[in-house]
Amino acid sequence: MASTQPNILFLFPDQHRPDWLGCNPDLPLRTPTLDRLCANGVRFTNTFTPSPVCSPARACLATGRDYGRCGVRNNGQNTPAELPTYYRALRDAGYEVGGVGKFDLHKPDRDWGLDGSNMLGEYGFTCGIDNEGKGDAIAAFRQNSMSPRGPYMQFLKERGLLEPHFAMYEPHLGTPGWLNFPAVTELPDDAYCDNWVAENGMRLLRDFPTDRPWHLVVNFVGPHGPFDVTADMRSRWEDADIPPPTAGDEVDTDTRARRQNYAAMIENIDAHVGRMIDLVEQREELDRTLIVYSSDHGEMLGDHGRWGKSVWHTPSSGVPLIVSGPGVRRSVVSDALVSLHDLAATFLDYAGAPPLPDSDARSIRGVVEGHCEDHRNHVVSGLNGWRMVFDGRYKYVTGAGEADLLFDLRQDPRELRNIADARPDIVGRLVALLDACQ
Repeated sequence: MASTQPNILFLFPDQHRPDWLGCNPDLPLRTPTLDRLCANGVRFTNTFTPSPVCSPARACLATGRDYGRCGVRNNGQNTPAELPTYYRALRDAGYEVGGVGKFDLHKPDRDWGLDGSNMLGEYGFTCGIDNEGKGDAIAAFRQNSMSPRGPYMQFLKERGLLEPHFAMYEPHLGTPGWLNFPAVTELPDDAYCDNWVAENGMRLLRDFPTDRPWHLVVNFVGPHGPFDVTADMRSRWEDADIPPPTAGDEVDTDTRARRQNYAAMIENIDAHVGRMIDLVEQREELDRTLIVYSSDHGEMLGDHGRWGKSVWHTPSSGVPLIVSGPGVRRSVVSDALVSLHDLAATFLDYAGAPPLPDSDARSIRGVVEGHCEDHRNHVVSGLNGWRMVFDGRYKYVTGAGEADLLFDLRQDPRELRNIADARPDIVGRLVALLDACQ
């Protein structure tokens, strides 16, 4: 007998900025699967990560805690295994809890196990394959006397593909911003990391029981840099127009190629998401599966002369969020303020499980089902010394330089004009909100 608790398919690419979706008229992106999810669900336009870097963001998501309380300040710390996680709570509620891809819950260890099983049970998973991220795979490989420490590099070794993969990285190792280079990999399509992650996810999904609910998080490694793509992925973008960065440096060949390849990676992920949803439908479970698409943080892509994440600008601190499934409104665009770690509370709400103890997360179920339109009155993000608070119009940033910053995103969505000196009243109000979150 099928469970009354919904299944949860959580699609979680790494470093997907919030505005690079097919619904953006300025971009020639083809994302039919994401478009379909938007048509069948709710797309949120004001979702922010608690911290715009991998490990803290994922720790906040797992534990439902704000950045200052998740136990992870940067990529050099593990998510404390003693903290309750929503994965463990779902397992306790009777779910099969699976995951594939780049988890980054114990990133600094750089030891995933050659089968990708290290620490999965401790964090609450019943099955899965935790693999290396792009840079971590190469760093761990070099540190381990040119031998794999994770399942993806082990897979490449077994396929005889380690040498060409490492050769693509080697000229860039140790250079500034070494993860930002564009490239066309020599790997065959089936050995490209996101394609391999998707196949692992499909295998888990096929084997899930049908008599109890399941949760599957698919942690794609793309569209994180380096901006490497297969020849097939690159072919559509070779001559495609791509908008230049906002207030960035002069657009050179590498900048254009990075942005094109970033788009190609998103389109590739979209295709795999479509395959997974098709498999859910083949299992006759689509009408009782909650489907969520989001990311841990964004990517600057040359905006304001920056690449990568870690900063307060919305391309870095904002994330996409699309929710579709049973009881979810269709074709709705919501400007409700959401924090990424609210998904922890949302998943437990749908599972009928109690909230995590000492959690800061709030379920967005009321918004997605149409019982309310607003969610939070502000969201907060931070990393190391800076903090940001956003109330839906004004964004205030402190600790990111000598002067505090204030932007009116309604009038200045690209964050070009600091109006802190002109609006001390707004600064004072937002400072009070930020102080209340400390």
